[in-house]
Amino acid sequence: MHFVAHFKTVCRHRHMVFRHCCRAGIPLQGLLHDLSKFSATEFLAGAKYYQGTRSPNEAEREQKGYSAAWMHHKGRNRHHFEFWTDYNPKTKCMEPVPMPMRYIVEMFCDRVAASKVYLGDAYTDAAPLAYFQRGKHIRTVHPRTAAVLEHLLTMLAEEGEAKTFAHIRKHCLKSHRE
Repeated sequence: MHFVAHFKTVCRHRHMVFRHCCRAGIPLQGLLHDLSKFSATEFLAGAKYYQGTRSPNEAEREQKGYSAAWMHHKGRNRHHFEFWTDYNPKTKCMEPVPMPMRYIVEMFCDRVAASKVYLGDAYTDAAPLAYFQRGKHIRTVHPRTAAVLEHLLTMLAEEGEAKTFAHIRKHCLKSHRE
């Protein structure tokens, strides 16, 4: 088990998300980000399946056919689009619902930080967008949520962090503050 390495990775990721959330104007969300990763369900699996180059949830899923840590995590963290599904009484199916903007912004900060942590020196501002686009065809996310996230990731890739975080503070969170 890789307890120390996993702990360091989680802390490095959380610290980076916090810094990004501060730049985006949602510091409290950054401070509270991913606290469930310290629960036994998530932390023990993270240490057991730790590799350092990708999420331990992927390795757990490959071995067991599912990730108990991921199911625990997505059900407690509103910055994951998977949290935002509900039963539609008309279709009688589970369907994605739109995410509130503050959680889309936190999801953006999370994806950028995860890319930086897992890619290290190979990180570029285009990396989070490339990751998003690779999984686009298999994701079940509300179209409005996906459009906003893709817009922010594209802006990051094309214009950099400074302009993207300024855009988020000025345009995305305006109604959140009012």
